Amino acid sequence: MKRRDFFKLSVTASLLGSLPLRSWAQSRMGHHNPMSHGMAEQGVTTRTGLMPVEKMPAGQALQALPVLQNRSDKPGLFQANITAAAHRRVLADGQNTELWLYNGQMPGPLIELYEGDQVEIEFENRLDQATTLHWHGLPVPSDQDGNPQDTVLPGQRRHYRFTLPEGSAGTYWYHPHPHGKSGEQVAHGLGGTIIVRSHADPLRDFAEQHWAISDIRLDNTGHIPPNTGLDWMNGREGQFVLLNGQRQPVIQTRSRERIRVWNTCSARYLNLHIPGARLIQVGTDGGLLEQPLEAVDSILLAPAERVEFFIQTDRNLESTLQALYYDRQKMMVQEQPTTLTLAHLTIRQEELVLPQQLRAIPLVPGASNTTKVVFSELMPMDHDMPMSSEHGSGATSNQHHQNMGAMNIASTMDGNAMMPEMAALRSMFRINDQVYDMNRIDLRCPTGQWQYWDVINDSHMDHPFHLHGTQFQVLARQTGMQSVPEAFRAWKDTVNLRPRETVRLAFRQELPGLRMFHCHILEHEDLGMMAQLMVE
Repeated sequence: MKRRDFFKLSVTASLLGSLPLRSWAQSRMGHHNPMSHGMAEQGVTTRTGLMPVEKMPAGQALQALPVLQNRSDKPGLFQANITAAAHRRVLADGQNTELWLYNGQMPGPLIELYEGDQVEIEFENRLDQATTLHWHGLPVPSDQDGNPQDTVLPGQRRHYRFTLPEGSAGTYWYHPHPHGKSGEQVAHGLGGTIIVRSHADPLRDFAEQHWAISDIRLDNTGHIPPNTGLDWMNGREGQFVLLNGQRQPVIQTRSRERIRVWNTCSARYLNLHIPGARLIQVGTDGGLLEQPLEAVDSILLAPAERVEFFIQTDRNLESTLQALYYDRQKMMVQEQPTTLTLAHLTIRQEELVLPQQLRAIPLVPGASNTTKVVFSELMPMDHDMPMSSEHGSGATSNQHHQNMGAMNIASTMDGNAMMPEMAALRSMFRINDQVYDMNRIDLRCPTGQWQYWDVINDSHMDHPFHLHGTQFQVLARQTGMQSVPEAFRAWKDTVNLRPRETVRLAFRQELPGLRMFHCHILEHEDLGMMAQLMVE
C-alpha cells in the first residue's frame, strides 16, 4: 500500500472512532459487508453509557397532540406565538434532561389551518444559538420559509407571515433549518406538526388520530449526547422511538378513523405495519390522493415524509404498531434486523366505505428538457479531496492532508459543532459534486413553469430528497436500465432514493425567490448535502 493511501485510510478510520473501514470499492459494487456492532432495542448501535430503553416508562394512554391556540377571532386569520427555549424534563430513570422545545411541548404544538388562511406567527428564540422556523412542505414566500440565510439570533424575534393558497390542504410540519445546526436542534426536541384543511375535504366527516413519530438519544445521566462519527456518516438515531412524545403508548382506534402520521426523525426510516390488519392509504405529504389505494401490509416513511391511511381489519383486534426493519445500507454498521414496537393498539372493526374519488390531480405535460441533480458521497480515501469553500478553494491536496494530519482526532467526537476537525466529512456528501455554499446559486428556473428533474442517487446508501417551496409529482423510477412509471399520482415534497436509483419528478414553483433542496437525513444536510434553486 502506498504511504499516502495508508495515511488517508488511517485518518478516516480515526475520524469514525478507530473502527475498521470496509472496502469502498466493494460498496460501490453493491456489496454490504460492514463491521459488526451490537444493537440496542431500538435498532441503534450500542454505545457505552446509553440509557437502557426500559428505563423510560411505556404503556400509557396516548395523549393527543397539543394544539397551538389562535389569538385571532377574525375568520381566515390565524395569529399565534411560538417560542424556542430550553426546558428540563424527566424522561427516563428519574433523570433531568435538557430539551429544546417549542412552547415547552414535546412535540411542539399542532398548528391547524385552512386553505386561504392568512397566517401570522410571532417567533421568539430563547436558545443560546441561532435558529429558524421552516414550514416544511408549505408553499410560502421564500423570505418566510426559514432558510439558513434568515436566522433568528438568540434573544431575537421574527414575524412569519404568509397566506395559504387553495389546493394546499395536506399534512405538514415545522422544524429548525439553520445551516450546520438543524440536526442538533431536532435531536434536542425541536419540531411540530401542521395540518392544512379544506372546507371541501371529502373525508371531513371521519374522526382523526394524529401520530407524530420522533426519536431521542439519552445517556445514562439523562443528557442528550453529541453525535459520533457514525452519526455524521449515517444519520443520528436515538434508542427511544416516541409517538406523540411517548414510548409505546396504548392507542384506542377504529376502522373509520383517518390516521395522519409524521416521520419527524432525523434519519430513522419507518416501515409501518400492524399485524392482523392492512393499511388503506389515502394521502401523502401534499394531501389526498385521487382515489384510496388498495390495502397493503406496510407503508415505508423516509425521514420527513407523511402519510394518511385507514386501518382495515375483519374483526376487533388487539395488535401493535410496528416499524419493520428496513436496510438503508448504512456505512460501517451491520444491524440485526429488528422489528420495533411503536405502540399497542386496540382496533374496533367497523364497516368502512370511502369515497371512490378524493380529489383531481393534474396530469403533468411532457418534458421538453430535464435537469440532473446527483446525490453522491466522496470517501476521504477515494482520492485527494478538494477543500470546500469554507476552507478556501486555493488549498492544495498536500495542504489538505497536512491539515488532516494535524487534527485532534479525539475531539472530533466531542460535540455536534461543525469544527475544523470535521473537514473530511464536510466534503463527503455532495449534490452535483459540490458541498453547500449559501452564497452560491446552483440552479435557476422560471416562476410558474413546469420543471423536470432526474434526481440520481449515485451512492451506496438511501437518501431522502426534499425540495422547498412546492410539491412535486414523481413520474418514474429507474434502477439500471429499467424505468418504471410511478404507480399513482400524488403531491409530495420528500421522496426516498435507493442506491443507484433515479427518480424523475415534475414541479412548478409559483413564488419567486431562493429555495433549498437537500437530503433530509439532517446530518447529511448539515454536512453540506444541500443546494440552492433560484426561482426567477
